[in-house]
Amino acid sequence: MVALPVSGLLAGRGNRLRGISNDPPLSPTFCALDAGHRLGTAFNACLLEEHMSNELRTNQTLSPVAAFSKTLDRMKSQIALALPKHMSADRMARLALTAFSTSKALQNCKTDSILASLMTATQLGLEPGINGQGYLIPYKDTCTFVPGWKGLVDLVSRAGRATVWTGAVYEGDKFDYQLGDEPFCRHKPGDSEGNFTHVYAIGRVKDAQMPVIEVWTRGKVKKHLTQYNKVGTRHYALASESNFEMYARKVALLQVLKYMPSSIELANAITVSHAAEAGQGAVIEGDFVTINTEAVDQETGEIIRQEEKALPVCTSEKFDAKKSEWKSIVEGGKKSVNDLIKFIETKDLLSTDQKMEIASWEIQGENE
Repeated sequence: MVALPVSGLLAGRGNRLRGISNDPPLSPTFCALDAGHRLGTAFNACLLEEHMSNELRTNQTLSPVAAFSKTLDRMKSQIALALPKHMSADRMARLALTAFSTSKALQNCKTDSILASLMTATQLGLEPGINGQGYLIPYKDTCTFVPGWKGLVDLVSRAGRATVWTGAVYEGDKFDYQLGDEPFCRHKPGDSEGNFTHVYAIGRVKDAQMPVIEVWTRGKVKKHLTQYNKVGTRHYALASESNFEMYARKVALLQVLKYMPSSIELANAITVSHAAEAGQGAVIEGDFVTINTEAVDQETGEIIRQEEKALPVCTSEKFDAKKSEWKSIVEGGKKSVNDLIKFIETKDLLSTDQKMEIASWEIQGENE
């Protein structure tokens, strides 16, 4: 049998249908071959349609866990490219599948948001799930990756320039600490299994003489959560006592990390953590973190764009009323100028003149 070029055959047929062909009449043999080709093409199209229909029906009958497992299998090559050398894509996929299968709320999240959160964890080199390095937290139909305190400790250890650790104190424990120029922290756990009363974090820079110690009471942690929680009752710290303890230990640890040598991974993890607390998503692009201009509505859990949730402008009267309080924060070294401006603009938008005045407080302090 003579092989005929399909492209030429189809092109000729198309021209003849449009009435613009000058080709000679086709022979009976050619017509028979053409009919056979058309029949084969139609048959193949039917097979393809039937295969796609079967695959669609199969996906529709799969459980959410099985469907997500298939999606992870397709993503493994991309996960492997982003992972550090000491981690495996198979393990990351298994951890993500375990977290997905044990959380009904996570199964209700959009798949793309789960995969984006998993890629964030992958780029940080933190394992999500049961080991506490990080968590896939569902906010209604959106998943967010939140680094845990164990993940932050691990990132500091990898850099090799400092060590940090954290602990929780319960009723009945023997606990004593001192700050100042001779800081110490002594904790002897007891047998109590109730709620924690204090959390602490300790950091020691390599070859440093003194550690950096941060101690928070339970009441102080609650006040911090109330002040900075941007997702309302959906905050993961409110889900259980163990979640609240994890949050408390991380908050104390974050204060210590301000004085520890940083790395790109640690800085990115801290930024991702702050974004999650603010109800915003974060995407790691190279060595930088891009914060999504979206937030989670406290009442509905829906993602809303930042421009749709416009902040009020800080009026001159309000600025003058708060000026002395804010100035004392800068002069007392509690916050830098940039940190203070960021803190204020979580509630009110500052004008350029107001920002310049705040910046002048730091300069005045240096001159005094």
